[in-house]
Amino acid sequence: MTLQPLATAVQRAYTADLDASDFYRMLRLRVDVFVVEQECPYPELDGRDLEDSTRHFWVDSADDYVLGYLRLLEDPDGTYRIGRVCTSKSARGLGIGRKLMRAAVAEVQNSPAVLSAQTYAKDFYASFGFVETGDEYLEDGIPHVDMRREPRRAGVIAGR
Repeated sequence: MTLQPLATAVQRAYTADLDASDFYRMLRLRVDVFVVEQECPYPELDGRDLEDSTRHFWVDSADDYVLGYLRLLEDPDGTYRIGRVCTSKSARGLGIGRKLMRAAVAEVQNSPAVLSAQTYAKDFYASFGFVETGDEYLEDGIPHVDMRREPRRAGVIAGR
């Protein structure tokens, strides 16, 4: 696998627009990171990937490996849920996670968004405007904290 991202472009697609091999590559990265690397056997395939509104964001390497991934879900109340944010072990430190988050936040900037952050990454998410909304808790044996980002209000200038 080469670590060179394919034009460092973040790709985005609804599940229905993905071909099976691309979807498989994304799911494989998720399992490699969350189940194998973090030694956390849990039901990674939760059914939400197949919802009509689910969007997938990813960065490919030049030789067709997914280097980074996140998914964007839409909850019934109109809140967006960012999750499954991951970067392949060999591609960490290249800013791929930051590119993915920028793309997702740009997509939902006028709507509330939530996520469940592993506590070691809460400062990363805070850099995108997410704030903690509860106490730390264990999910599958890993410390997490819920975070929320309020929508950008039209006509409000940052810093005022």
